[in-house]
Amino acid sequence: MVSQKINYDLEFQKIVKNLNGKPKLLLHSCCAPCSSAVIENVCKFFDVTIFYYNPNIYPMEEYVKRKEEQVRLCNILNINFLDCDYNEQTFLDYVKGLEKELEGGARCNKCFYLRLEQTAKQSMQNSFEYFGTTLTVSPHKNEQIINKIGETLQKEFEVKFLFADFKKHNGYLNSINLSKKYNLYRQDYCGCRFSKKG
Repeated sequence: MVSQKINYDLEFQKIVKNLNGKPKLLLHSCCAPCSSAVIENVCKFFDVTIFYYNPNIYPMEEYVKRKEEQVRLCNILNINFLDCDYNEQTFLDYVKGLEKELEGGARCNKCFYLRLEQTAKQSMQNSFEYFGTTLTVSPHKNEQIINKIGETLQKEFEVKFLFADFKKHNGYLNSINLSKKYNLYRQDYCGCRFSKKG
């Protein structure tokens, strides 16, 4: 039985329509280019802090390059930035047994869960009212799966999840245009050693 698709863009509109003031949002970011359009969107409604937790990225030099671009963008846009330690082994242990999965399969879903779980945990520990992710801006990421993970984690950590499908309303195209505007480094693979070609 296939579960019914939820319009997460509509869910986002419902959330922001009912906000009082600008609540604190911890927004997980996978990279600066993806975050650019999402930041532009959510900053109208939330007090945003970018959370850069991506132990999946390989190699270390690539991780550092992407993080530096994220920090640079946050400085340009005057957005708070919350960093954390890099440990690829955390990711490798978490996806053990799924190394040969195709892109977009079970390994990717576990990777989403790992990163969102840490975002929810940090949100709870640092008194954020909401947590969310930039991942749904990509046309290569399944917004249904990502939002379902967020729904599960909001119950566990008792922090509201920002349901969204940020690729809507030309979100991905806007991220490309903003990347050009800010001269952001755009990587040619998702991040992990298994998605890296060559």
